[in-house]
Amino acid sequence: MSFLDRLLGKPIASANEEQHKVTVWAGIPMLGLDALGSAAYGPEAALTLLIPLGAAGLWYVGPISAIILGILLILYLSYRQTMNAYPTGGGSYTVAKTNLGTTAGLFAAAALLVDYVLTAAVGISAGVGALVSAMPSMLPHILPLCLGVLAVITIVNLRGVKESGIVFALPTYSFIVCLLLVIAIGVVRSVAEHGHPLPVEVPPLLPKALVTANLWLLAKSFASGCTAMTGVEAVSNGITVFARPAVKRAQQTLTVIVALLGVMLAGIAYLCNAYHIGATDPTAANYQSVLSQLTAAVVGRGGFYYLTIGSVLLVLALSANTGFADFPRLCRLLAEDDFLPHAFATRGRRLVYSGGICILASFTAVLLIAFGGITDRLIPLFAIGAFLAFTLSQAGMVQHWRRQEGKKHTLSKTINGLGAVATGIAIVVVLFAKFADGAWITLLLVPGIYVVFLSVKRHYEKVIVETLSPCPMVVDNLQPPIVVVPIGRWSTISAKALRFAMRISPEVQVLHISSDPQKLPGLQREWEALVVDPCEAAGLQTPQFVVVSSPYRRLFHPLLEYVHDLQIQNPNRIIAVTLPELVEARWYQYPLHNQRATWLKAALLWRGDHRVVVINVPWYLGKEGGQRV
Repeated sequence: MSFLDRLLGKPIASANEEQHKVTVWAGIPMLGLDALGSAAYGPEAALTLLIPLGAAGLWYVGPISAIILGILLILYLSYRQTMNAYPTGGGSYTVAKTNLGTTAGLFAAAALLVDYVLTAAVGISAGVGALVSAMPSMLPHILPLCLGVLAVITIVNLRGVKESGIVFALPTYSFIVCLLLVIAIGVVRSVAEHGHPLPVEVPPLLPKALVTANLWLLAKSFASGCTAMTGVEAVSNGITVFARPAVKRAQQTLTVIVALLGVMLAGIAYLCNAYHIGATDPTAANYQSVLSQLTAAVVGRGGFYYLTIGSVLLVLALSANTGFADFPRLCRLLAEDDFLPHAFATRGRRLVYSGGICILASFTAVLLIAFGGITDRLIPLFAIGAFLAFTLSQAGMVQHWRRQEGKKHTLSKTINGLGAVATGIAIVVVLFAKFADGAWITLLLVPGIYVVFLSVKRHYEKVIVETLSPCPMVVDNLQPPIVVVPIGRWSTISAKALRFAMRISPEVQVLHISSDPQKLPGLQREWEALVVDPCEAAGLQTPQFVVVSSPYRRLFHPLLEYVHDLQIQNPNRIIAVTLPELVEARWYQYPLHNQRATWLKAALLWRGDHRVVVINVPWYLGKEGGQRV
């Protein structure tokens, strides 16, 4: 078994795709980790903005959470309808493009791509943040931990859809059970003690109020809290990963995810108020996450505390998987429409879109490195892309129902209309509240990605126009090419290339770029004995041996000039440059050779002359030794 098979698993045949689709219980950890994990960092992000209000800030947590829960309910009802209308995957890109036009669809796609990268980065950084909260000694190692988690998630996703659902199932359901138990115990104690429960471990005292509440501060808190709704669209985008009946399973999965998220958000908001728990500075040495404080206050710092925080850590870190599940699929749709390179539409060895997974991993790594792996620094960039996609998707669905002639869809239009209005208002609030904190970066990124889409599309359209050929094949002037074989010394590698050249044309010119005149006589003697004599004995036309002097040890320029002169002398002939190339037996041997054939090929192709053909003749190191060439 090869190293790649051990790392990523054996290739899966396309015919076996149905066997690797998932059910509801695997779909929840695969597509719901982002939404569920946001219960940990969404409320904390909102509370962090309320730190200047001190204890008074806790009073506003309830109303802010209620508004967020209301929008979450509208999104849930809206996306259930989207699944029915687009059973093959009704992502925001598909819905907006179909109903609002290509421009709206591309802006939705650009917003989602940004959101998925941020989903991965924020999830991983929040997970590592939870670890650091429980183990403050790990604070100096935040970034290496983030990159290590990213590597694990990338490998798991490259192994396939079903595997990611199975691997992430245990931490996901552990998190759900632990957090719901903490909330249940905390609520029961609070009710039993008339809303004033005594904490098992007293949380840090809230600071004194530095300012009074104002609309701007509350809007910023709401904007940060909206990160709790990111990931809701993931199930709608990923319908195709479910086993049949796919739409029904996807709707059931979304129902479970939203119900759990709603209970968690409401429970955390209530208990923070009851136990007087607020956010702490994430960059301070005594930083504790809100969930860490809440769990310690409800059950103390015993074994169950560490089990809960451990599950929070894993789910937050693994919540990046939602981005890894949907980012490649969106790239595939864009590639099929010619808005991204076609390579993104190609599935890899495990029936996943490996190119999209690797690109997402690269972008996420860059983002984590740029922001030092700190969640609070990434939050200002978050949610804008998701809410722009939400708004365009819901507006597209309104238009979809309007086009259904002869049918009444008043309720459906109303639900999607409310979704469009609610998310539209939310994105305006989020945009203004976060603009100075970094939201302006997203405003530049989304139009920039849109321009990239259009540029790729124009390129493919140009290729189609230039390569379209309704005319029959031209069959005149099919004489063999003039073949040029560059060699530095006589070897089995150059002998194989020369034999190939002599098979395709009687006119072969062996070109030697001489930078050391003292070595030339020896090479000429070898040429006479090893090439000329055998050819004459066999009655074959002997290749022409050409020497070009290069006193300054230049290789590429003399070769290119020689080929150029041949073109001038033979205006109606094809020039075929046959390059001998050593192919190493192991990947780690590649840097041990100068790879001149690769660079020569690049230089020849860069010139872009349609009458020059480049042919690589490989010699496989370790496999062709002793073989007749």
